[in-house]
Amino acid sequence: MVMGVAMGVQGQSQSFSTSADPVKITPLYHASVMIEAGGKTIYVDPAKPAKLAGLPKADLILITHIHYDHFDPELIATLSKAGTVVIAPPSVVEKMPAAKAISNGQTQHWEQWTIEAVPAYNLVRGPSAGQLYHPKGRDNGYVLTYGGKRFYFSADTEGTPEMRALKNIDVAFICMNLPYTMPPEEAAEAVKAFHPRVVIPYHYRGSDLELFKQKLAGSGIEVRLLEWYPK
Repeated sequence: MVMGVAMGVQGQSQSFSTSADPVKITPLYHASVMIEAGGKTIYVDPAKPAKLAGLPKADLILITHIHYDHFDPELIATLSKAGTVVIAPPSVVEKMPAAKAISNGQTQHWEQWTIEAVPAYNLVRGPSAGQLYHPKGRDNGYVLTYGGKRFYFSADTEGTPEMRALKNIDVAFICMNLPYTMPPEEAAEAVKAFHPRVVIPYHYRGSDLELFKQKLAGSGIEVRLLEWYPK
């Protein structure tokens, strides 16, 4: 069951029931997300200009890749406390050796959460011939499971075979912005393939979210459009 929308500290917090405690997910900015459940706080890709003053310190921080809008060492330090765990792909761990590495296809467990690293990469888009913005094997998306519910954070990617093959996703956070990831219509086609119960666009600056919603009309997938770029 998906519970109703409540206003969060920054943007609209979404609350999802599970067989354990409810999971509250708050959009912060762009690809930055705060997750609260069972008395623990998780941040995914906390990065400036997200304003985090007054928010709880992190118990866990997940980083998807090395780009500045996802990996912000200064903000990670601000959010950290004694015992904060940082989990990231090896390319990030090279720059932050205290973090724990997780590679594409691997699974780790933390508290009551299961963390699966899903490949996130470009299929065709890059800055020049023979180069991709996000090469295969470097970056992670994540599937986080808690209380029987599965939450997918795509990170920066196109609609890869690995994304399309996902199973039993309850809530999916999907990127869409050109030229770095994919346009709304491609994102919608990829989402149709793995059919989450709820999809929430993020990392969408400049994209046509209404087009994305239209492309999913009649699919049975609930589309929630949230504000990730507060004025």
